[in-house]
Amino acid sequence: MHDDSATDAPHTEQPTDPASNPDEIDETDGDDFTVTPYDVAGTVDYDRLLEQFGADRLTDEQVARFPDHPMLRRRVFYAGRDADRYLAAAEAGETHSIVTGIGPSGPMHLGHVLVFYLARRLQEETGAHVYIPLSDDEKFYAKDLSFEEIERATRSNLRDLLAVGFDPERTRIVVDRLDADVVYPQAARVATDITQSTVDATYGDPDNVGLSFYPAVQATHLLLPQLVHGRHPTLVPIAVDQDPHVRVCRDVAAKERFDVDKPGALLGKFLPALDGPGKMSSSSDAPAIELTDDRGTVREKIMRHAHSGGRVDIDDHREHGGDPSVDVAYQYLHTFFEPDDQRVEELATDYRSGELLTGELKEIAAERIGAFLAEHRERRDALGDLETELDPYRLSEEERTRLGPTVLG
Repeated sequence: MHDDSATDAPHTEQPTDPASNPDEIDETDGDDFTVTPYDVAGTVDYDRLLEQFGADRLTDEQVARFPDHPMLRRRVFYAGRDADRYLAAAEAGETHSIVTGIGPSGPMHLGHVLVFYLARRLQEETGAHVYIPLSDDEKFYAKDLSFEEIERATRSNLRDLLAVGFDPERTRIVVDRLDADVVYPQAARVATDITQSTVDATYGDPDNVGLSFYPAVQATHLLLPQLVHGRHPTLVPIAVDQDPHVRVCRDVAAKERFDVDKPGALLGKFLPALDGPGKMSSSSDAPAIELTDDRGTVREKIMRHAHSGGRVDIDDHREHGGDPSVDVAYQYLHTFFEPDDQRVEELATDYRSGELLTGELKEIAAERIGAFLAEHRERRDALGDLETELDPYRLSEEERTRLGPTVLG
């Protein structure tokens, strides 16, 4: 799965009541916000999304069973499906996997990368297999981009993914066009279990036949770990707008054609754009914070563009305080960049009381994000030739053989 900014509801041919079948929902388009795999607008009501998607809010007990991570503790990833099966396998030391990817259409930014750092944490603590698909062919169907432009974005994205620091023994990076020999035959099998009416009901009327077929490729991405390693629990950590892809795959996995489990999902809230509500996106009016930005660039973007929850007048702010729930600098700190829970609460309290000014809060966020990106950029810059660096993360010949014979099986 990928997030296009970090990747709506499959129906069978005879749609049933979503309440009776939690893997079937209508496209989400509320009166004040829109959430689909290709469009996010307005202030998202995450509680209402759970009702419409049929997902379950994570419980305190479930969060405690995951490896400790601020995006789980603070419910940035707040809901999911079949998390217990995944957690049970991880706790028992049995095979389990994570799939989360990206659609390369430009440089990666903060909104893309945080889920990969979460996946790395889960892998470090439990030994999960991690599969990272890059949907470079979908970008050709969905964006006004040439193959050459997509290729440049893919190469840049690959360097950022390698810089995250996954274990090459337990990580596979799959690029659709590079690995078409194994991806496409499996997608062809998957496609026989997805009707055009499902595609239309999930995504609307596709712009071209490439996008009509692409849900089969997305489902293939999620099934790859099981097709390689055998039947086991898979968890897909993604932003909520990409959840429809999981639901299509769960419908496919229920068919007798495949000896696989339905993939589970871990659904996350959006990292807001600098200018306020909605997910961070390269197409936003405000600039995205890119992974190659240096400290000075990060500070300039945050100080100039980050939406404030404070008062315009300093004296007014000192008297009445600000609102951290809408302040972008605070939201970045809360999401990931301030690891200490007590410190996060202190910042919110001080901001509400007026003791902490907006400019001071922005400075803190700029410093934390700048330090994080400096470390990421150092690892990125230390990488050598891309083909050499990527080679340990590609499907092995044995793994490709496991995938190949099933085409005729």
